[in-house]
Amino acid sequence: MCGRVIVKWDEMIPAATDSELAEWVLGVPEGAVSSWNVKPTQRIPVALTSAKDGQKRLETAYWSLVPPWAKELKLKYPTFNARSEGLSEKATFKGPLKKQRCVIPVTGFYEWTGPKDKRIPHAIFGPAPILPMAGLYSWWRDPAAPEGEGWVLTATILTRASAGIMQPIHDRMPVFMADELLHDWLDPETPGDQLLVDAVSEASVPIASELHEYAVKPLRGDGPELIDPA
Repeated sequence: MCGRVIVKWDEMIPAATDSELAEWVLGVPEGAVSSWNVKPTQRIPVALTSAKDGQKRLETAYWSLVPPWAKELKLKYPTFNARSEGLSEKATFKGPLKKQRCVIPVTGFYEWTGPKDKRIPHAIFGPAPILPMAGLYSWWRDPAAPEGEGWVLTATILTRASAGIMQPIHDRMPVFMADELLHDWLDPETPGDQLLVDAVSEASVPIASELHEYAVKPLRGDGPELIDPA
């Protein structure tokens, strides 16, 4: 799974220039700040191509996908992750899969090992300053808001069975976005079906072998000291 991420804008923006995300990551979204401890329901970066006008955008989104029919922003079930297996059959996600796919660019993420009373967090990073993850997004509107207002961009991160260095740490890992499929994934004209999901999921396996990780101290508060080795 993936329930905590690291976002260092000062590293990601320059690195994007030479990445497949160059056309999307042009600057820091308004109001976005770096964080070493981003949790679900907080704001995560989202690169998307609008299905309406084809505009390539980098936004921040509420981290937990909320379907348009939900009456409240906070759901009774977790949607910060979406299992890639059978994704096209799941009511919450099959709609966004068609044309509302996104990439969540992060610096790294955390996962925990050990017994419940002695959990050890591990900081995990990719081979480059940007670690892109496959995701979905959805626009949710507060039914109590005035006409034309109350729109919230929400998003989820896809997960799959672990591979590479993730296998000893957790049985699930994010679906890392391979360069060769990034443009297809972000293109609303690409058919959003299970075949696409499976291809993106499988292409993430080699990336898992390029990750590096180390144990850190318990995560409290926020700041660069959180990624210091334990």
